[in-house]
Amino acid sequence: MKTKTILSILAGVLVLNSCSSDFLNVPLQGQPTAETDPNLAQNLVIGVYNSLLNGQSFGAEGDAHGIAFVTATNIISDDADKGSTASDQAGTVGVIDNFTVTPTNLFVQSLWAGHYNGIAKANNALVIIEKSTLSESEKARLTGEVKFIRGYYYFNLVRWFGGVPKILRVPANAEDANNDPVFQTRASVDDIYKVIVEDMQYAVDNLPLRGNTQAGRISKGTAQAMLAKVYLYLKTWDQAYKLSAEVINSGQYQLLDNYSNIWRQAGDNSKEAIFEIQTGVFNNSDYGINSYAMFQGPRVGGKGGWRDLGWGFNNPSTTLSNAYETGDKRKAATIIFIDNSGKHVGTTLFDGFRIPSADSVENLRYNYKAYHSEDPNVENYLGNRDRKQKNVHLLRYAEVLLINAEAANELGKTGDALIQLNNIRSRAGLSDSAISGTNELREAIWKERHLELAMEHDRWFDLVRTKKVAEVMKASGKPFVTGKHELLPIPSLQIALSNNQLTQNPNY
Repeated sequence: MKTKTILSILAGVLVLNSCSSDFLNVPLQGQPTAETDPNLAQNLVIGVYNSLLNGQSFGAEGDAHGIAFVTATNIISDDADKGSTASDQAGTVGVIDNFTVTPTNLFVQSLWAGHYNGIAKANNALVIIEKSTLSESEKARLTGEVKFIRGYYYFNLVRWFGGVPKILRVPANAEDANNDPVFQTRASVDDIYKVIVEDMQYAVDNLPLRGNTQAGRISKGTAQAMLAKVYLYLKTWDQAYKLSAEVINSGQYQLLDNYSNIWRQAGDNSKEAIFEIQTGVFNNSDYGINSYAMFQGPRVGGKGGWRDLGWGFNNPSTTLSNAYETGDKRKAATIIFIDNSGKHVGTTLFDGFRIPSADSVENLRYNYKAYHSEDPNVENYLGNRDRKQKNVHLLRYAEVLLINAEAANELGKTGDALIQLNNIRSRAGLSDSAISGTNELREAIWKERHLELAMEHDRWFDLVRTKKVAEVMKASGKPFVTGKHELLPIPSLQIALSNNQLTQNPNY
């Protein structure tokens, strides 16, 4: 039983599928060693990057950014409803959406497995990097990239589950893994955040600026921005302010003029991008996160008779739709509204694709930020609907401005905070805010985060972080239980594999 723990969580599997960015285009490898293959370290690092593409929500490899990730970040929040039909995935997605999830939930298990498989790849890569014959500077750079990704995985895990096993090395063998409690027991939340900060700080100290590395690779600015976000969660305001200011002053990033372009293929790796998952074409096939776009695409219903775009999940809620101010350009860029006028004019998307009216479509709203065109003249598409080349934007410059604003406000720098807040509002086509007072400005910044980052996998974590989750969820009519539902349950499979050494979260 315990040996299976190593196989499902700790094994460092070499996966070297490749993507569109040049640095990801390497062939599959056999089983070389650091001594026999000077490229092994480089290739293992690419394997760590590729772990971000994992979306096997129903498979053993687990989910890093697939449909379980979408469910546990967007659908669980007030920003989105489950969508599709009432019965479709009621036992996986539905129970997370309505807070009846149990420790046996498949998606909870797949999130755990997907993130720990990524961590295992990172730990394995770190060993090989250290043994390699690369220069010390190259070792430091690759180590920084890998530690950033490991820290990011732990950042997700600690926000979903609280304290989790702190696995920072590759076990020597099954006996090692079975006898060292670190592999079977939960570290504290504080200990996990310490790992995150240390990994991110190493990346800050050892990675080049964006302009000195390849598109899609993690840079110093990526690490500074993510570490600033971590400090935001820790309420270490001075560090959040300092790091976000360094990103702002670096001259490496800007807001795109057109908000809607961010999520189109033309906006991939743009001047606003800081951390996004790379997708593309490899071996004449589409290579992306399994079912990410398909899961969220408009679904046929009613009269039908059209080629639908997906399964219909993760629908922007009425609450989100009503939260935008009049004239906010972000609303139309975030939500696909299905024509319900009775005039059958349909809805035409940016690429010219026409979605029929409500009598032929399952739901009334869909996530525009997840849409990928199936017109190869508009966006790269070779026909694999489950692997659409949809880059997922995990951190962008607009959020850095909002992190800086929130930290500045908490430090009493309300003037600085207001400047950054209004930079965001100006791009959205809104008038400047003149709000004064720390409490009022804090609420305004949180509201701007909500709308600027809507459907971008941050809303749930923000609600828990700001301690608004119970109020907001209950207002949405969901049976949220304070002291329980802030966290997901520890998967029952992992508790069994640990011989019951892993403890469960409260009230599950």
